Amino acid sequence: MHGFVGVTIADMVKQLLSARSLGYAQADKRILILQLVGEHGSISQAARAAGISYKAAWQAIHTLTNLAGEPLVDSSVGGSGGGGARLTPAGEHLLAAADQLQLARRGVLARVNGAGSPALAGPRTSMRNHLPCKVARLESDGARDPMVRAVLTPPGGSELGSLITRESAELLGLAPGLPVLALCKATAVRVQAKDAAAADASGVNRLSGAVLRVSRGAQRDEVIVTLAGELQLVGFAAKPNRLRAGSRAEAWLDESAVVIALAS
Repeated sequence: MHGFVGVTIADMVKQLLSARSLGYAQADKRILILQLVGEHGSISQAARAAGISYKAAWQAIHTLTNLAGEPLVDSSVGGSGGGGARLTPAGEHLLAAADQLQLARRGVLARVNGAGSPALAGPRTSMRNHLPCKVARLESDGARDPMVRAVLTPPGGSELGSLITRESAELLGLAPGLPVLALCKATAVRVQAKDAAAADASGVNRLSGAVLRVSRGAQRDEVIVTLAGELQLVGFAAKPNRLRAGSRAEAWLDESAVVIALAS
C-alpha cells in the first residue's frame, strides 16, 4: 500500500508520473487493464479477463503511458522464447494512486448526497456541450470494420450519432441501454434558422430546438439552443442570420465531433 502522508505539493510536482493518467480511472477500462496485466503477467490474458480485444488492451496501455510520461508496462519479460509483461514501478505507483483517488472520490460523493451527483462526477473538459444520453444501438460494416457508429438517445426522443473506433467502444463497454454523456465542442456546432435551406448530409447530426439566447459577434454569433427534454446546446451561427430568442433553429454537428464519456 503506497501512501501520500507527509508528501508536499512540491514533492508531488516533482513526480514524473503525470496525474492526468489518473483521469481514466472513472472513464473506462484503461486502469483495469493495467491492473490485470499486473495480476496475470500477460497483456493477452489481461485482454481476455477484461473481455476486450488484444488490440484494445494495447491501446489502453499506450494511452496511459502517453499521459504518464514514462513506461508503465515492461513487455519484454521472458525474452524471445518467453514473452509476457509486468508493471514497471511507475505502473505500480499509478495503480496505488488510482485506488486512493477512487476511495477519495466515493467519500466526497457520499458526503454530498449519498447517491452521487452526476454534475460533480462529470468529466472536466473544455467542451461546453455535455448531453446525458443512453446508447440505443451500435452500427458498423462488420467485425473487421475499425469504426463503430454509436447511436445515442438524449431525453426527448431524438438521436445523436457518434463515430468512434472499435477499440474505444470496447474500452467503454458500450451496449444498448448504457447511460453515457455525449460531449462536443461549441465550435463544432453549426446553428441555423429552422427554415434555412441546407443540403442533407450523411454523417451529420441535425437537432431541432428553440433559440434561448444569442450573443452577437463580429463575424459569427454564439447561440444557445434549447433542445427537446430541456437540454441546452451551444454553437455558432454565421452572419448574417435571422436568429433571435424564441426562434426555431437547427443545430448541425458532425458525428466524428461527438465524444462519448461514461455517465458515472
